[in-house]
Amino acid sequence: MQKRLKLIVSVTIISALFLSTCGIQTALSSGSPESLEDVTLNVATAGDVNMVELQEAVGKEFSQKYSDLSINVIGTGSGDLGSREIFNKLKAQKDAKQKHWDIDVAVVNQSIMEDLMKEGLLEKYVPISDNKKYVISADSVNSLGVDVNDYVIPMYHNQLVLAYNSEQVKDIPYTFDQLEKWIQAHPRRFGYSGVSSTSGAAFVTAYTYWKSEDYIQLTEGPYDPKLVDKWPQIMKELKALPVTSTLGDNDTLNSLNRGEFDMGPVWSDMFLESKAEGSLNSNIKMKVIAPGLPGQTMYVVIPKKAKNKEWAVRYADFLTSPEVQARFIVEQNYLYPGIDANVTMSKVSQEGKTLLFSDITTEDLGRKSLSFPLQVYCDKLQITYEKG
Repeated sequence: MQKRLKLIVSVTIISALFLSTCGIQTALSSGSPESLEDVTLNVATAGDVNMVELQEAVGKEFSQKYSDLSINVIGTGSGDLGSREIFNKLKAQKDAKQKHWDIDVAVVNQSIMEDLMKEGLLEKYVPISDNKKYVISADSVNSLGVDVNDYVIPMYHNQLVLAYNSEQVKDIPYTFDQLEKWIQAHPRRFGYSGVSSTSGAAFVTAYTYWKSEDYIQLTEGPYDPKLVDKWPQIMKELKALPVTSTLGDNDTLNSLNRGEFDMGPVWSDMFLESKAEGSLNSNIKMKVIAPGLPGQTMYVVIPKKAKNKEWAVRYADFLTSPEVQARFIVEQNYLYPGIDANVTMSKVSQEGKTLLFSDITTEDLGRKSLSFPLQVYCDKLQITYEKG
């Protein structure tokens, strides 16, 4: 998720006493990590300021459980560059043959997982996680064509949705075929940003999935250049539709809210936050059309040579527990939980449940939430769209 104000903070090196144990499994099976004085757990997160604030809030509660532990949250910047900063830091420490690395827990985008896995920078911690039975989503196994099984726990799910003015749109599209016909019948009443923002790029991706019927191959690989050969014609058909161009994620939602057009793709968290704050007109609704729209996530990972690995697993378990997911991910950040939604949502208030699922259902998310393609396809799709 990339939205709101951007905060770019350099990764800092914090000296902390190394937690010496007989291994990660031994420490966890004993009930709690060894008691230490003045342990600082370094948590690095990509994303915008809201992601930093999230870790600071969760970290504050976690540190209150252990008097000898403090949490140092490091914001590395928004977009893929924030995750790249984390990768570069870990890779440099690996190349320098440092015995211990000074990032204990990291929260990263899907786009960096291929590099992290190829370099062997991550700990396979999910099998010993208290929450392992709740890690059930497809993107906890496959991330843009990369096998991440047992190395990641999704921190949240954010879903692309089709937002529309229910007072103006009476023939609501339920499929991409119906949507295309609606756009043609209502010139300039559909708005999106092309590939200049994440919501626009996600919509272009979904349109390509529908037209090409290559979803499985594009998301699971291996890479096949012949699939890309179909795209110029698909982009030509998409660009021929009579739509309104917007400047980005926020502009699409704000323009829709002002009535400048009646329908457009937006991220669910932006929609739900605006709705919760009362800044979104009550007549604006959302839905996920068939065959589906992409969702995205950020992963909780633990570096392979994290200095305080036992504490890192404890923190990752706390962050991805149903209780914390309910309060911080759903109630405060208007995101869908990263772990099993059925477990998490049982702990969410009725108001929270109504907000998240008044327009779309858990079944909608289960059947119609799609993955993004392999990174090489993502890059080529953007190039093809811009050339078309």
